[in-house]
Amino acid sequence: MASPPAQVSIIAPIQPAIEHARRLLFQPFALGTWFTIGFCAWLAGLGQAQFTWMNPRAPLFRGGQGPWPPSWQGASESWERVRDEVVRNLYWVLPLAAGLACLIAVFCLLVVWLNSRGDFMFLHCVALGRAEVAVPWRQHARKARSLFLFRLALGLIAAVLMLLLLATIVVFVVQIVRQGATLLASLLPILAAGLALVVIGIGFGVVAKLTRDFVVPIMFLRGGTCREAWSELLGLFAGSFHLLIIYLLFQIVLALAIGMIVLVAVIASCCIAGCLLVLPYLGTVLLLPVLVFQRAYSVYYLAQLGPQVDLFRTAAPPPASPA
Repeated sequence: MASPPAQVSIIAPIQPAIEHARRLLFQPFALGTWFTIGFCAWLAGLGQAQFTWMNPRAPLFRGGQGPWPPSWQGASESWERVRDEVVRNLYWVLPLAAGLACLIAVFCLLVVWLNSRGDFMFLHCVALGRAEVAVPWRQHARKARSLFLFRLALGLIAAVLMLLLLATIVVFVVQIVRQGATLLASLLPILAAGLALVVIGIGFGVVAKLTRDFVVPIMFLRGGTCREAWSELLGLFAGSFHLLIIYLLFQIVLALAIGMIVLVAVIASCCIAGCLLVLPYLGTVLLLPVLVFQRAYSVYYLAQLGPQVDLFRTAAPPPASPA
């Protein structure tokens, strides 16, 4: 497959993406359109990582409440007490833990499945300029199933690798606690496992990002499986993987800029906007212009690689939405 054209730019898609969001949401402005597309965007955002704030009241930030680092002797005694208590109550702790694990697994599967359906529904609304829910839910069911299976396999691989690394860390921490001293031979494997956790997390995060931004639009165009779309994407960027790196770095810049804009809006509204943004569905509706821009930006960036992956080439312009 031919290499990407030399004029691929990370700046060029910004203006058309802004214009597309403006046409879709403000020409004309209709609450029905916002709430309908917002529902699809909310489904597409299920399960994604959210920003958290450090709690200054947590024990780590308190002063004058015991030595830091903690006493290894005290930690060893606490560990022995907890272990003995669990062993004595194993008859009900084990079934309870198994039941909670099953509930969490079912909930995670449901979230990933809905997120996969929502990705195609939201892209359908943005690319075709239609505020619809039932039509894309039925029309893209097979593609969403392929995406769900890919994400499920990816998540299982990531979970196994991370659990192995976490188990390694726990084993060496327990060894340190029992010995009552921080041995260099035990600290080095902990640091290595922690670094491997970070690297694996970043790697799987990059795969998830590229899947959503580029693989989903290719599946939308071709109607094939996720594996076939990934194969086509790798062929498009063959010999030019620096374009993907530049794209990912620029996504960080865009996220910081959007975060600053949202922060200014929250401060200007005396934190009223911040209270509304944390609401599960209403927050997505309020952020809909940003979400539509981000979705359109990735599609316009992909379109620079050639007309065969130009999703907006065959899409109709956003029609006038009913009030």
